[in-house]
Amino acid sequence: MNNQFTQRYEELGWEFVEVHNKHCIRVNNLKTNARELIKRLEAKGMSIKKVPFLENGYYVRSKYSLGATPEYLLGLYGSQEVASQLPVKVLKPEGLVLDACAAPGGKTAQIAEKADAVIALESQSSRIPSLVNNLERLGVSNALVYQSDARSFEAKLKFRKILVDAPCSGNFVTDKGWFEKQSLSNFNSRQKLQKEILANVLTLLEEKGELVYSTCSLEPEENEMVLQWAIEKLGLKVVPIDCIGANGLTDVFGNKLDSQIKNAKRIWPDLVGTQGFFIAKMVRK
Repeated sequence: MNNQFTQRYEELGWEFVEVHNKHCIRVNNLKTNARELIKRLEAKGMSIKKVPFLENGYYVRSKYSLGATPEYLLGLYGSQEVASQLPVKVLKPEGLVLDACAAPGGKTAQIAEKADAVIALESQSSRIPSLVNNLERLGVSNALVYQSDARSFEAKLKFRKILVDAPCSGNFVTDKGWFEKQSLSNFNSRQKLQKEILANVLTLLEEKGELVYSTCSLEPEENEMVLQWAIEKLGLKVVPIDCIGANGLTDVFGNKLDSQIKNAKRIWPDLVGTQGFFIAKMVRK
């Protein structure tokens, strides 16, 4: 463990705890339902337990690889970490939705169950095949995938809901070597990218639309400080959400931030044993 990060987290009000991620799946209602899927998986000797704060999320204990079962290959479920299912729950998809940073497609498929249609953007050509294959496996028929950078994507249409699950620095729970790879300069570089994405996709949002911003980062440079910038420079407002987690920070290393940032949710890894996550919903003022 890197003491630099331990001290950072303590300053932010969290004492570092080592957390091991639990395996989780999301039932794909486009092809099955929870009752039928649980019956099939339990027949294989798997232990299934409902995630109490998710609509279709289930913890799974299995001697099999969750990505190699017939049920997975048939698209009856997706393997999707607990916290990563929360942004779409907060978004409450409806109408035409933009998924600005889509690969590998778990959230895109989650959106597609509720929305009329979803436009999914992915900037890296190497990630397009896995994104498309994932959507096809899950039976998604109302999504269009574009190889496009969310910082420059243009459209004549406006979107009722936009998800920016932004590229971020990640966190230690899903990467054992994370502490050795990261630095403050990395966080600032990611912040620049995140701001550029938000600035562009806001031009695509309906006047009364909603934008959900999320990261799997614990670093305030990529979370609360991005929201502060969005409030000041983009004229956005952070609104309350129904989501687990601690309130967003309004005092970051001695810097006082806008009080509305407390409406965001910061999911520290030991809260329910997930990777770290940050989620906020924003609307125009």
